[in-house]
Amino acid sequence: MDTISRPPLSEIVAGKLAGMILDGIYKSGYQLPSERDLVKQFGVSRTTLREALKLLEDSGIIEVKHGVGSFIAELDEENLLKAHEIADRADAQKVDLEFAPLEEIPDGPKRLPVNPEKPLIIPNLQKDRLGTFSFISWWEREKVENAHVMVVGAGALGNEVIKNLVLMGIGYIYIVDFDTIEMANLSRSVLFRESDTGRKKAEVAAARAKEINPNIHVQYMHGDVTTEVGLGVFRRMDVIIGCLDNREARLAINRFAYWINRPWVDGAIQEFFGLARVFIPGEGACFECTLTEQARRDLSIRYSCPLLARENVLLGKVPTTPTIASIIGAIQSQEALKIIHDKPVEAGKVIHFNGMTNELHKTSYTPVEDCESHWTYGKITELPLRTDTTTLEDMLKIIRRDLGPQAVLELDQEIILSLYCRNCQSREDILQPISLVGFGRAHCPSCGMLRETEMTHLITGDEPFLNRTLASLGIPKLHILRAYNADQYAFYELTADLESALHFNHFQKPMIKLGKVQPIKIAPAQDDKPLIKLHEQKIKINPKK
Repeated sequence: MDTISRPPLSEIVAGKLAGMILDGIYKSGYQLPSERDLVKQFGVSRTTLREALKLLEDSGIIEVKHGVGSFIAELDEENLLKAHEIADRADAQKVDLEFAPLEEIPDGPKRLPVNPEKPLIIPNLQKDRLGTFSFISWWEREKVENAHVMVVGAGALGNEVIKNLVLMGIGYIYIVDFDTIEMANLSRSVLFRESDTGRKKAEVAAARAKEINPNIHVQYMHGDVTTEVGLGVFRRMDVIIGCLDNREARLAINRFAYWINRPWVDGAIQEFFGLARVFIPGEGACFECTLTEQARRDLSIRYSCPLLARENVLLGKVPTTPTIASIIGAIQSQEALKIIHDKPVEAGKVIHFNGMTNELHKTSYTPVEDCESHWTYGKITELPLRTDTTTLEDMLKIIRRDLGPQAVLELDQEIILSLYCRNCQSREDILQPISLVGFGRAHCPSCGMLRETEMTHLITGDEPFLNRTLASLGIPKLHILRAYNADQYAFYELTADLESALHFNHFQKPMIKLGKVQPIKIAPAQDDKPLIKLHEQKIKINPKK
């Protein structure tokens, strides 16, 4: 029996593109959408897409301008014939690629002028601090100045990353850290001074960043990224950079980034050793995929007592050197810059650097098929509501209007309802988020015995505290809440918090005064997606007094 030959998927994609060119969807001299858009449009990998573009380039159908993009060539008798051959071969396979409808293809790239070459601009190096970057062929100043980057962790590694981002002119930098500066930090942190001892790391790092480059916009958050930064903040970032020293925070960022479909760059250092890795939802392994069975067991043990887990975040200090922080911080910053410019990155792989032997090697992680982090939120409804005025009852009304009377609200962190002592037969009502309840509260004040913790993360409508505001239960500003019924999930962003949660105007004046916040309004960062509304009708809520 003769086998039926089928061309590789790259040839089928090439045929589809050739057909679109022949149909006049893409015209001579116009630029194709970016690789990222085409990958999403056709539902294939970057490797497959690049093979398809290479086939079209070799056939003279497109011209690839490195650092700029792919452009449709002038069609003549020769390449027109090849385009028909490639398109006909793909059509003959009867393969139905699930690609985005035509109206979702970005209109912008198709209207670019025929001359695709980047114009050579001679900068004024006496006045333009970013002038020399203009000589880089792939550098796009507008993208850099409009980029939004979150840096989580402002220690040795975070200092290096922030310094690099500031020097490169990244327009909007959001810094998160819950720690304060101590003398031991000064040997590894370029942004800190001896006079800063006792100050908040995030605040000082933000002030020094603004001092280095007054043209950037910076905002800091002195708090825990796992509980105090809303998902709407993550949603408006182009890339998140993790400069952390514990698995719990990495796991939280990994899940947040996956939920709202954002790339993040992780880094870790110890003595002369370090690693850097990029995680992109849907491309290779994520951080949770990399955890060993022992690491998973360690996490489960540490979370066996929920109140202890909140305080058991690696109390020991990791010994590092400023040199390894510089090396890994530079790699992280460069990977973020590549993501901002839509340059290829190797997601799901790790770069190991051994400073003792000066050896560097890369390793590919294996994705875990049923990984709990591999879940991306669907359509997000942006509500004109605030966390500090919206109650649980208000949210349930909205949720049940959309999902029916059986829908429930699912919170990201547990609410401690009460602590019960079996020895004394006493119960203490708490009603606080777990992030605010320390391990010391777990012990009975009368007998000292460890009390049982009653907690919940589901709001069903039967609770006696439905009049409590979302903020009072630990829900951060600009958060995205999720609700579900038996059939589906729905997602709601508290968008009225946007101006206060994401303003980027800390240290807006050239004069740096630590702790001062200038109330200057700037345009909020725009997400790369249009506003998504599941329902057109307006919501009327009667707030309780």
